[in-house]
Amino acid sequence: MKLMSKKGLLSLTVAAMMLATTACGGDQQTAATDKGGTSAGQKKVVFWHAMGGSNTKVVDQLVADFNASQDKIKVEAIFQGTYDDLLSKLKASMGTKDGPSLVQMYEIGSRFMIDSKTITPVQKFIDEDKFDVTQLEPNITGYYTLNGKLNSMPFNTSNPILYYNKDLFKAAGLDPEKPPKTYEEVQKAADAITKTGKATGANFAIYGWFMEQFFANQGAEYVNNGNGRTSLATESIVNSEAGVKTLTWWKDMIDSKAANNLGRKTDDSKKAFSAGQVGMILESTASLKGLVDNAEGKFQVGTGFLPKPANAKEGGVVVGGASLWLMNDRPNDEQKAAWEFIKFLTSPKEQAYWHINTGYFPITKKAYDEQSVKDNLKKFPQFQTAVDQLHQTKMSTATQGAVMGVFPEARQIVEGAIEEVLNNKKSPKDALDAAAKDITSKIQQYNKTVK
Repeated sequence: MKLMSKKGLLSLTVAAMMLATTACGGDQQTAATDKGGTSAGQKKVVFWHAMGGSNTKVVDQLVADFNASQDKIKVEAIFQGTYDDLLSKLKASMGTKDGPSLVQMYEIGSRFMIDSKTITPVQKFIDEDKFDVTQLEPNITGYYTLNGKLNSMPFNTSNPILYYNKDLFKAAGLDPEKPPKTYEEVQKAADAITKTGKATGANFAIYGWFMEQFFANQGAEYVNNGNGRTSLATESIVNSEAGVKTLTWWKDMIDSKAANNLGRKTDDSKKAFSAGQVGMILESTASLKGLVDNAEGKFQVGTGFLPKPANAKEGGVVVGGASLWLMNDRPNDEQKAAWEFIKFLTSPKEQAYWHINTGYFPITKKAYDEQSVKDNLKKFPQFQTAVDQLHQTKMSTATQGAVMGVFPEARQIVEGAIEEVLNNKKSPKDALDAAAKDITSKIQQYNKTVK
């Protein structure tokens, strides 16, 4: 595909990349970076990323370890703010010499990256190097694979799980070792917790990512044309049975006081859970360490799979997070150098370090054989839920995840629809019908900008 213009409606897409903290997110902090020069004969690789806070230090350590492991390549990591900030800066750098060699991009920016024609698919170097992709987790690489080609290398990967307060479960007469698996069981457990008067049963942040996951978990696609994977998506199907069923269940729980509505911020949901004010929340696997640490000495945290309707088709979860993209306006030897860094990051040892220090999944299967990962699983046994959920997900176009050029906008529109329903402004069907129509119109506008 070829961009007709750098302006046009594609800029819409960029302006709309408005998820300042996705499940996997960068944050607003700035970080010091190694700006040391390269020595004679060294190839410089500029790496832009959005890993803020404590994760910046982990990225900087991986870069320092790579730079120390050899003397031919020098990687310079530059933190660029949130995913949205990073995307805006990348857009501004396109066509200039000021851009990166390698860039981290959140998963919902994937279609834009491909359509921008500014990337070299990592598949090129995989083929040249005969790199063994079977060592990587197929349910993670699946998201970034289109037409049998891996476009980018997964980097930070998470999915959503159910977190619950085992002490509140006990107080409500529920089995604290049996997390609810279905919508119906969640509703029952939430009712029981609310009735104790100790806390509200559940809270789910109004987050479009969760809706996308509920679809995949029912084996349902989010957009047409094989979730935008067999050909460009032309239509949103967020108003299908999977969506209406999910939103009806969510609204019923609010109406019966089994759940409450704290708005769109997942941080507010996490705070309420950590304070013992709600019995169950949905949150990224990357939040596990923080939630367990915050509950220490107060209550025990349990984890369960993402719930689905009792009669749902086989499905699973879609990976969230971001991946690493090679920019094609750099000389081939610089791209090759960036590829060497990518390979270093995929090694079991580096993946183990990344996983333990950030809470993101290792993308390399053998990382689980590392003693440090085994020790970490003993310390945080709740993470086994996340690993099992990933491994039990059956690969399909539904669980690979939807691909569309206006995904960030679509996510905002869906969040608006959920709000309308929970605030009694529209029925689930009416709200999702309007959302699907709006998203479809934006998809079709976007598609006109790519050929």
